[in-house]
Amino acid sequence: MVDADQTFVIVGGGLAGAKAAETLRSEGFTGRVILIGDERDHPYERPPLSKGYLLGKEERDSVFVHEPGWYAQADVELHLGQTVVAIDRAAHTVRLGDGTVIRYDKLLLATGAEPRRLDVPGTDLAGVHHLRRLAHADRLRHVLAALGRDNGHLVIAGAGWIGLEVAAAAREYGAEVTVVEPEPTPLHSVLGPEVGQVFADLHAAHGVRFHFGARLTEITGQDGMVLAARTDDGEEHPAHDVLAAIGAAPRTALAESAGLVLADRAHGGGIAVDASLRTSDPDIYAAGDVAAVDHRLFETRLRVEHWANALNGGPAAARAMLGKDVRYDRVPYFFSDQYDLGMEYSGWAPPGSYDQVVIRGDAAKREFIAFWLREGQVLAGMNVNVWDVTEPVQRLIREGTHPDVEALADPTKPLESLFG
Repeated sequence: MVDADQTFVIVGGGLAGAKAAETLRSEGFTGRVILIGDERDHPYERPPLSKGYLLGKEERDSVFVHEPGWYAQADVELHLGQTVVAIDRAAHTVRLGDGTVIRYDKLLLATGAEPRRLDVPGTDLAGVHHLRRLAHADRLRHVLAALGRDNGHLVIAGAGWIGLEVAAAAREYGAEVTVVEPEPTPLHSVLGPEVGQVFADLHAAHGVRFHFGARLTEITGQDGMVLAARTDDGEEHPAHDVLAAIGAAPRTALAESAGLVLADRAHGGGIAVDASLRTSDPDIYAAGDVAAVDHRLFETRLRVEHWANALNGGPAAARAMLGKDVRYDRVPYFFSDQYDLGMEYSGWAPPGSYDQVVIRGDAAKREFIAFWLREGQVLAGMNVNVWDVTEPVQRLIREGTHPDVEALADPTKPLESLFG
């Protein structure tokens, strides 16, 4: 039976919010749990949107975090298709777009991120797409199938993870693909040039055309439909559809209007939270893509936009809301599948933070582990078509290991032998 004396409100109907609600119940919380999401779909996971579901290999129902009936069974009150427009911190209330006011004792902001928009002429044409929500993936599946059937052209702005995964899906459907990217390699801001080239070669081998060192400046069309995409170096690429995959911005407007402290852009923006995911207001927490965590392991404020962060951050915030001792310092982790390449990345090593990249295995065959080091210390590791190594890779990072570089590069030496 629900005890109405305490009410915990969760704003955000994604993975972080859904797992937080689940954790509140599994930890024995008997008060009201109210989950508010601005989409009409039940909470779902985002990785399939650019992977299995987009490719038509997974059913739509497979993306949902819980069966629809779970929420009623767990006494979680769902408000779907509703937007929270204001937080009154003094009154401990949130106000919905329809005027409904809900009181909270503890509040979790899991508002996620939204795709960055192309600021060029032509973005109002019918064939310009983003991929962030399930509705986007529903639409893009049909678009890719039609492009493949009609030998159509897709231009993708951005060679990040979403851009590359959609490029792989489009090629599997049979579409022609051109990727426009201002950096010299794909994933440049994540992997640097050394490993980014592996992905350039992978996609080129599957027929993707890259246009590096350029940005889209205009999308041209006729009768409301896309005809071509132009770049700042004067090139024009034929296109029937264009995907904007130029990153995502944390959805902080609600937190900002409530006067909560935000992280600066140098740390990825987002809502500033401490190691227990508490914001500058002691009764408000944040988790998932929107949270910029004071990360003890990396000694910096860190905002991570990946599935594992939502999966683990939501439950951590829920436990903190219940008064439990929480220190959220997990090693960042994400994965990607493109064609016959599968990879897992652990750690945090943006360009400029490392001074050496060590390859363990055969990069040409795309079976290897890459390590990013600074002054001999392992900052991050990425295994490509090499499996069951995430645990030792993360241990090398967490323990601040300074392994022998020759041994680190030698696949005959077990990773476990490298611990200090």
